[in-house]
Amino acid sequence: MNIEEESIKKDFQIVLATKNLHKIREIKTILSELLPNLDVLSLLDFPDYTPVKETGKTFEENAILKAIDAAKVLNKWTLADDSGLVVPSLNGEPGVYSARYAGENATDKDNRAKLLSKLESLSEKERYAYFQCCMAIASPNGLKKCACSKVEGKLTLEERGGEGFGYDPIFIKHDYNQTFAELKEAIKNKISHRRKAIDKILATLENLNS
Repeated sequence: MNIEEESIKKDFQIVLATKNLHKIREIKTILSELLPNLDVLSLLDFPDYTPVKETGKTFEENAILKAIDAAKVLNKWTLADDSGLVVPSLNGEPGVYSARYAGENATDKDNRAKLLSKLESLSEKERYAYFQCCMAIASPNGLKKCACSKVEGKLTLEERGGEGFGYDPIFIKHDYNQTFAELKEAIKNKISHRRKAIDKILATLENLNS
């Protein structure tokens, strides 16, 4: 066992490479159920750190960029998420630009409004969409693992529900009749793209925390 591994086993702490309050809450809630002894911080705990620009062309590239940079600068183990909504009939929009679809300072509602305006001319079949999430784990020495998952469904033509965030009010997962924003948090956290990605890296986190 090297010094790095020994320090992890004694006091395992990981930083979520995001300042998004919704993501922090969701990921922390999921991890608290799966790994209750895990000490989870976020970039809100490091106000002097400036997040790296998301210059990747894919969710995976952006997740890796964020994880490696934060881990190196903060000298801590880091978990980075990059996720978004993909509508194949709209050439993959909003994709990696999901959070800034309507502009750099756009709100979730702004982004949904832009997308809804484009959905009006599409058939129900063309409103097929999926959420994708990539999760990357990095230590100060570099990338350890990255995994991606998605959930498929369709988009509605009007917002429904007051839960969730982002595009949740207009996304209905296959085999469900409620939008992600209508589902209870506990249900969404068991079936979401983010949960599926976390499940794929869970073994890595468990090994670090064992």
